[in-house]
Amino acid sequence: MGKYQGYDKYKDSGVEWLGDIPNHWEVKRFKFSVYLINNKIEAENSNLTYMGLEHIESWTGKRIEDENASSEGIGSHFLPNDVLFGKLRPYLAKVYLSEIEGLASTEALVLRCKNDIYPKFLKYYILSRDFINIVDSSTFGAKMPRASWDFICNLFFTFPPLDEQEKIARFLDYKTKQIDELIAKKETLIEKLDEKRTSLISHAVTKGLDVNVPMKDSGIEWLGEIPKHWKRTVFKYYFDIQLGKMLQNEPQSTNDDEISYLKAIHVRWDKVDIYDLPKMWASPKDREKYSVKNGDLLICEGGEVGRTALLKGLQEDCIIQNALHRVRPLSQSSVEYLDYLMRHIADTGWFEILCNKSTISHLTSEKLGALALPLPPLHEQQKIAEYLDQKTAQIDEQKTKIQQAIDLLKEYRTALITNAVTGKIDVRKIPIPKI
Repeated sequence: MGKYQGYDKYKDSGVEWLGDIPNHWEVKRFKFSVYLINNKIEAENSNLTYMGLEHIESWTGKRIEDENASSEGIGSHFLPNDVLFGKLRPYLAKVYLSEIEGLASTEALVLRCKNDIYPKFLKYYILSRDFINIVDSSTFGAKMPRASWDFICNLFFTFPPLDEQEKIARFLDYKTKQIDELIAKKETLIEKLDEKRTSLISHAVTKGLDVNVPMKDSGIEWLGEIPKHWKRTVFKYYFDIQLGKMLQNEPQSTNDDEISYLKAIHVRWDKVDIYDLPKMWASPKDREKYSVKNGDLLICEGGEVGRTALLKGLQEDCIIQNALHRVRPLSQSSVEYLDYLMRHIADTGWFEILCNKSTISHLTSEKLGALALPLPPLHEQQKIAEYLDQKTAQIDEQKTKIQQAIDLLKEYRTALITNAVTGKIDVRKIPIPKI
């Protein structure tokens, strides 16, 4: 791996997926070096900290703090230095070296090292790409694949003497900390770009692009002041709203036919997923009434109410289900401008207030139609939308590049762990400062 050297001598491990290993390393079946702990406890009768799979980060071995974490069922008892490994969807690489006593989800295997294995080395070994891949290949269950201890316990794995395991673990602690700090800095950059994007949209759709324009009170609770020449209006006066069709699983007449349809899950901010769409039955009248075309604005009626995106790239006949509104401009209005305005309204939290978040939220046609809006002249709406298209594209490009760098760092982290715990690199003489 670049600057890291391998060992002087290697030997054939005798195990295909392990390949060659350092000459002095051992090969054993898992069960001869690791215990499975099966001590189950009723969670409600215990004050121990609960650890579900949702409290373990994928591929990092880190715990996600949750003060409200609890379980009402049975948990697996674990002690400090036990290693938890998520057997459900093992490709997620949910691995945690415990520092405390607690209760784990029964979807986690609780592993305890015997005398020849250093617990932190075991954690890193399980986090290696080779180990996760071989375990994942053994899973059963299509929708919720699980790994079995019967398979894992008979796996061969390789390891060096105990003192060398500690050196490898210390090296990986140091290097992964460095990598994680770099990742954290880049994630902070993405957060700042998100804030910049939100602020940019907010200002443009509510104040316009001219900083010197006179302002007036909008009279809209969530809005504040708007340019003096803008209108304060209501959604339904400038946009046509059509709620989608109830799901129809069977034909109701000989004229009915199957047609692709969009539902709320397909609408994401800035994008509509248009591939591999489900189908429902619809009459010719319904096919026309609920049809959508490129350029339509789709707004979620349920789920994350108000989530909005412009439809682009559609190449087949399609309708919408009744969890979506189709919005088209009437006169002197732009759905491109409205798309950005809806994002701003969502960011203010107004949709949650409007739809009463204490119950199941629905942005009905009546509520949407009565929504108060600021509306610039049409040419200004178009200019604002074009400006935001350009500026948000620049920000998104920056975010993409940073995310690519983060992904590469994560790949490097996993590769470094894999190469260290399988003996592909020799880290024994690398000086590691105390951390």
